[in-house]
Amino acid sequence: MPNFTELLTPQNCQFIFIDHQPQMAFGVQSIDRQVLKNNTVGLAKAAKIFNIPVTITTVETESFSGHTYPELLAVFPQNKLIERTSMNSWDDQNVRDALAANKRKKIVVSGLWTEVCNLMFALDAMRDGGYEIYMVADASGGTSVEAHKYSMDRMVQAGVVPVTWQQVLLELQRDWARRETYDAVIGLVQEHSGAYGMGVDYAYTIVHKAPERVKHGERIGPKPAKK
Repeated sequence: MPNFTELLTPQNCQFIFIDHQPQMAFGVQSIDRQVLKNNTVGLAKAAKIFNIPVTITTVETESFSGHTYPELLAVFPQNKLIERTSMNSWDDQNVRDALAANKRKKIVVSGLWTEVCNLMFALDAMRDGGYEIYMVADASGGTSVEAHKYSMDRMVQAGVVPVTWQQVLLELQRDWARRETYDAVIGLVQEHSGAYGMGVDYAYTIVHKAPERVKHGERIGPKPAKK
């Protein structure tokens, strides 16, 4: 049985990004597309911070779907893209081989569309591969609110765990005394977490009296908690 009571850690999971391409994004109606991109790139940066294996797969890039978000590719410039023809990534042997090579049974999934590529991959990966699937609901999108919702419902009924990108980030960090990733996580929150990031900025400048203006990329604020 899947061990869904075990928290996600940098050592026990891997990520897959499915078809984050313009033609697929054009059809998304369940979430604002710019918010979708923000959340997807934030999730990708979380994977990079914690050095988690990442698979990026695309479908019919040249003939239909277009190229993957450049912001996503910029996070993983060395990652090879796995090109497919099937709507279901699980049908592609190269995808199955890439996932198996990482030797981690928990897969965090972000993709387009929820009701097609995400759903088919999730159900088959669970049934045929024995994987545990964590579906990032706000870094995925469907062709309507209903399509996204009922696809998520169907996957949850089958045993998929619904999560959000920020939930995944904070579950991986878990302890603010984890100094090796503290600064990078705080920087990611400030860049991609909306109101939460604004709250961090407020705490830095008002509560901890950090300078109001800092150089680009420089993080000034409270030191991480001591162990």
